[in-house]
Amino acid sequence: MRIDNKVKKNFGFGCMRLPMANGQVDKEEFSRMVDTFLENGFNYFDTAHGYLDGKSETALRDCLTSRHPRESYVLTNKLSTLHFKTEADIRPLFESQLKACGVEYFDFYLMHAQNKGRHEKYKACRAYEIAAELMAEGKIRHIGISFHDTAEVLEQILQDCPQIEVVQLQFNYVDYEDISVQARKCYEVCRKHGKPVIVMEPVKGGSLVKLPEAAQKVFDDLGGGSNASYAIRFAASFEGIMMVLSGMSNMEQMNDNISFMKDFRPLTAQEREAVNKVCGIFRSMELIPCTACRYCTEVCPTGIAIPDLFACMNGRKMFNAGGGYYNIYTRDGSKASDCVKCGQCEDICPQKLPIRSLLEDVAAEFEQ
Repeated sequence: MRIDNKVKKNFGFGCMRLPMANGQVDKEEFSRMVDTFLENGFNYFDTAHGYLDGKSETALRDCLTSRHPRESYVLTNKLSTLHFKTEADIRPLFESQLKACGVEYFDFYLMHAQNKGRHEKYKACRAYEIAAELMAEGKIRHIGISFHDTAEVLEQILQDCPQIEVVQLQFNYVDYEDISVQARKCYEVCRKHGKPVIVMEPVKGGSLVKLPEAAQKVFDDLGGGSNASYAIRFAASFEGIMMVLSGMSNMEQMNDNISFMKDFRPLTAQEREAVNKVCGIFRSMELIPCTACRYCTEVCPTGIAIPDLFACMNGRKMFNAGGGYYNIYTRDGSKASDCVKCGQCEDICPQKLPIRSLLEDVAAEFEQ
């Protein structure tokens, strides 16, 4: 399948986690990062209407689209079910996204966070048909989906909607054989249907950067390379991977990522063996596989900082730490025990986590 030749390299800037200062995007730092990214030959940027409560789109307008020629970058945005109720809502939402980003068209427009239930809403609201109309009008170059469900559901969606050109998948070495995420199986469905893959969460929300001591030793023994480099290069090493996104929140992360993706090399056999060992260590620790996308916090009626509390729990398991941070995250908000069991968080969780039960475990650990 032919994809826009504007895409220069297979490494993209995910704009869900940007440099922040006092609750706002640090636009001076973000502008430096944008410039550095482009200067090194990369040009793919990914956002969504809900990222950073809408601040991601406007930050891209202020730091990218108003400062660089339109042909110099590729911009992806998404249609999210959280932000429309009926078919009539879609076009006004789309136009507001163009305005927020300061562009006249999106290179890629994805039906966001697809699973079986959300796909039914997209179909009922004629989202695909409207996207096709927008494409005919020159306001979208390519239509795709981002996906969080089983390979069986993905197979059905791709059969139902042949107009889908690309699929964005959660894909990293820990989730590759995970029975819930089904990264390998979903990737294989995309290959079967000839759909290029865009990778999200290659470092699993940062979980594959700060590693348990035993896992860190495995990579240290290789004698070079950052933890992020092994994770991102793992994802980029597969055939059919069009793009690997990284959510970079400071210049240090960007410079590190550029250092190994500018002249990309697939993992060696020795590095793959090390990655497999690290996977085994993670599986043995039974960590909570939260990626800190924070969709759950958008719907929690009691304002529990769910991803932060899960990070505390993982910190306790990995480093026997986390208690101090638990007190910080609950100081001005709700504790894990304040969960009212409404289940809205579980309905929206891309990882399909049993959040209510996990919060009970967190409360038992930190609120004794």
